[in-house]
Amino acid sequence: MRYRTSLGVEICIAVLALTPALVAQAAQESLQEAPMKLTALDYIEIGQLSARYAFAIDTCTNRGYDYADLYTDDGYFAVSQHWGVTGKIYARGREALARVDGGTATGCRDPKTMMGYGLTHIIVNLVITPTPTGAKGKCMLLALGVGGSPTTIERQGGYEDVYVKTAKGWRIKSRVHVFPNMAESVQFGHRSVNPAAPRAGATPGSPAPPSR
Repeated sequence: MRYRTSLGVEICIAVLALTPALVAQAAQESLQEAPMKLTALDYIEIGQLSARYAFAIDTCTNRGYDYADLYTDDGYFAVSQHWGVTGKIYARGREALARVDGGTATGCRDPKTMMGYGLTHIIVNLVITPTPTGAKGKCMLLALGVGGSPTTIERQGGYEDVYVKTAKGWRIKSRVHVFPNMAESVQFGHRSVNPAAPRAGATPGSPAPPSR
């Protein structure tokens, strides 16, 4: 009995000795995992990234660098068929992102050679959620001018984003175009009249992404 009592006392003392350290560790972990407190200006500036994105991707201004500069220096663009999955990364870094927008060393590609020719991006229903390192976003994408018809609209999935605040302001760390029904798309799928679009049964594999 004495041995058990003595052991029980020792255990209690050990637990009491560890308690302050455990509390401090839990407090530190809680602090690290707590999301940032975004201000109204933060929400506005993040929202402006999507608005500027739509204009940049449709016009290839500044040889594609206006589009690329919406991202961080190591930011990337990817395409996925499933929400919550990164999918295939098509471009990472400023130079590669500028080419996604059609930029070249001397100007911009002929838009008629690009799969998204004639589209106007309409980005809607953006939901911004704070994270410990910045924020994440989810939105829907509507495309106007599908299949060469100026009045035809197609739902082309949406975007999943990660945003971080840099010395130059909020930037896109990653943008994934989630396009579950791309194979059936009038613009990008096997029904497309666009010669640059994949044919039935084909797997998109060109350096430029099938969607942006």
